[in-house]
Order: sequence, then structure tokens, then C-alpha cells
Amino acid sequence: MPDATTTDLYEATMALSYLEEGLTAPATFSLFVRDLPPERGFLVAAGLESALDYLADFRVGRADTEAYAAALYRSPEDLRPLVGLGFTGEVRAVPEGRTVLADEPLLEVTAPLPEAQMVETCLLNMVSHQTLVASKAARCVLAAEGKPVVDFSLRRTQGIEAGMQAARLGALVGFAGTSNVSAALAHGLRARGTMAHSYIEAFPDEESAFRAFARAHPGPMTFLVDTYDTREGVATAIRVMKDLGLGPDSAVRLDSGDLGELARLARRMLDGAGLPEVLIVASGGLDEYQVADLVRAAAPIDVYAVGTRVGVSADAPYLDSAYKLTAYDGRPVMKLSSAKVTAPGAKQVFRTADHTDVIALRDEEPPDGGHPLLETVMAGGRRTHDVDPLARARERFGHDAASLPEAARRIRHPEPPRPGISEALWDLTEDVHHRIERENLRQNLPA
Repeated sequence: MPDATTTDLYEATMALSYLEEGLTAPATFSLFVRDLPPERGFLVAAGLESALDYLADFRVGRADTEAYAAALYRSPEDLRPLVGLGFTGEVRAVPEGRTVLADEPLLEVTAPLPEAQMVETCLLNMVSHQTLVASKAARCVLAAEGKPVVDFSLRRTQGIEAGMQAARLGALVGFAGTSNVSAALAHGLRARGTMAHSYIEAFPDEESAFRAFARAHPGPMTFLVDTYDTREGVATAIRVMKDLGLGPDSAVRLDSGDLGELARLARRMLDGAGLPEVLIVASGGLDEYQVADLVRAAAPIDVYAVGTRVGVSADAPYLDSAYKLTAYDGRPVMKLSSAKVTAPGAKQVFRTADHTDVIALRDEEPPDGGHPLLETVMAGGRRTHDVDPLARARERFGHDAASLPEAARRIRHPEPPRPGISEALWDLTEDVHHRIERENLRQNLPA
């Protein structure tokens, strides 16, 4: 977990000023995404477990204030008021695996103002990155239309921690396994893998390589068949499999070229050799777009392995996320900057069975047939429940994905639903807006 120095410097300087000015009343901050990235019809909430672990352990120590002081070229004594600051507040959040839309809070923090401010940077990082990757992975699951999808992203994610997260997030939305052994052990996932082209090239020929691999790893295995000539590679794999009695759960893997045509060729050859149970695995720069095209073309591919483009969310590498103050000391507040207006007050999001969402004030009653998305997950700086199992998050995603409008589920040119605004939230927004305008006018009047 990151320590208290893993933050933007201005979080510490603001918190220090709050303490010196006595601004320590409860503040509510809302973390949300202003607009969905292009080609996204929804997002999948993720990163909450990391965020809760971070908040539970957050505490500013003397060494942290010395680091702040060094960064500010000030005496450590100047930063001493921050020593001992921890998180004692409440968190309400959308559970992992649920789908969310633009402007809907993924998470709301209510805590003494300095505490709520200090945790902004890490909360944005954790929730934004993991929601981004989970949403990309979810689209791969939808594109595969029931065929297994496996995570191969570790070698090209932007850091080892990101690779660990990508494996977990793939499992969260329904991936069948990961090549990442550490992540598989940490999260109870199935570790999946084949062989590299370098392995084939190290032997005199493909057959020698396949037979050596089978000697070292008896049982179901996957032969990489496109190092030289794919037709010959499949023929060689068939010969070795039949000689060694390999069959059920064994596979051939295609990693380049026209995967649809090569899969059809491999399927004909395998079936003709009496090996209809041997699977075909496809990989090589795949994401939801290529998977959807292959599925639409009825390519006989049994398993899709996705890596780089999914692990880094290549087509949408960031979220327009924000962490904004919406209330302080019982007073609703809002931002009026052009194109970045925020709505005041602590909030709730209600969802109906047909996935119609309404953003409302926290204490409003749900509309007919509606249920709240935000749940209390931390109070008094402590979790209110145990760690949420991945299986439960998968169930949530499956339920929410099934209820999404078809236009939002589309892989290309989706149409994201827009949440509605409750009448009470609309009225409060208008009231706060007018109050701010009046105060600004009063301040600018001549004496």
C-alpha cells in the first residue's frame, strides 16, 4: 500500500492550511467520471477494495511530514500539525462489478476536511485506473459471446502492479484465467499458458520441440503452431498428439496472420484427423474489436487470449475522473467553472430493473422499483464488512450487463444511457448556484 507521501504536494499544503484555520468540520467529496471515453457505453466500478485497504492504513507520520517539509524547503516543525492525521471518516461506494454511467458517483467520502482532502490523489488513481481496465475487459467478455477469455497482459502493462490488477479485473468481469502466476495464486484464479516462439526456435524443428515439451509436461497442453508455416505446424501437432494419445483439453494456438481463416484451416485438419475435442486458442494483439469481428465471422475459435491492448486500455487510456467537494459543515457547495460544473450535496444513485438511473440526494426515497447503488462500506475509518469476494463482483457484473440497453452493450458505436436528475437535486443545484452568484455580486459591489 502507498504511504502518506504518495500524494500530490498540494494535498498536504491544503490540509495544513485547513488545520491552521480550524476548518476541520465534516466534508463530503464525490468521485465520479464526467464523460465516458469514446466507444464506451458503460463503465464497470472497480478499485474499491484497494481504496478501502489504503484508507484503513492511512496515517501521516513524522517521516512523512519531514518529506513534505523537504519538498517545500521548510522546517519540519512547520508541518508538524499534520503528524498523526489518519482517516476516520465514512465511505459510501458502488460495489465492484456494478456498471456505472457518466456523472454518477463511484465513491463518496465524508470525513473531517483535512482527512478527506489528503486521500484524494490515491483514491483517484486506484478507482480510475481499475475502473478503466475492468471496463475494457468487460467489453472483451461481451464480444466473446460466451467463449472463454484469458488475460495475457502482464508483460506489457505499465508496471508489475498494473499487471496484477489487470489479472484481477479480468477475473472480476468473467475471464477464465490468467498467464500471471502470482495473480492466479493471490486471487484463486486458473493459471493458463502455452509456449513462446523462442521455445520452438531453440529446437531443430517443430516436432522436436512439441515432443520435448510433452515429455516435460505430460497431460493437456497447447502447441503454438505458427512459428514457421501454420499448416505444417498444425499437421505436426496432430501427429504428436495422436502418437502420445493427447486429446481432451489439449489445444493449438494461433498467434498471427488471418486468425479467422487459419482457425478454419486448423479446425478442418483437427476434425479430419479425428481430434474434434482439441481446442483452438487465438492470441496476438486482440481486444474486444478483433474478438467481436472473429465471433461475427463464425471463426471456430474456442478461447481468446487478450493482452497488451486490454491491460493498458489502449484505445481509451484514461478516464475524465474528478474528486470534488460537494458539502462542508452542512453547507452544500458546487463548482461553476465552464464545462466543469459540479452538483452540490451528498448523493445517491437509484437504478430500476430496465437500467434507468437517477442521480438523487443521499436521503431521498427511491423511485418506484428503484434500488440504491451506493452502499456504506466504511464508517469511523473502518470497513463495515469483510473483503468482497471476486465471485460476488462477477455476479453483479453479469446481472448489470444483462440489463444494459443493447445500444450500450455494442462494441462499436455504443450509445451510453444518460442518468436522470431527481427534482430535489435539481432544486438544490439551482438554489446553491443562485446563492453563489448573489455572494459574488455582493463582494464586487462598490463600498
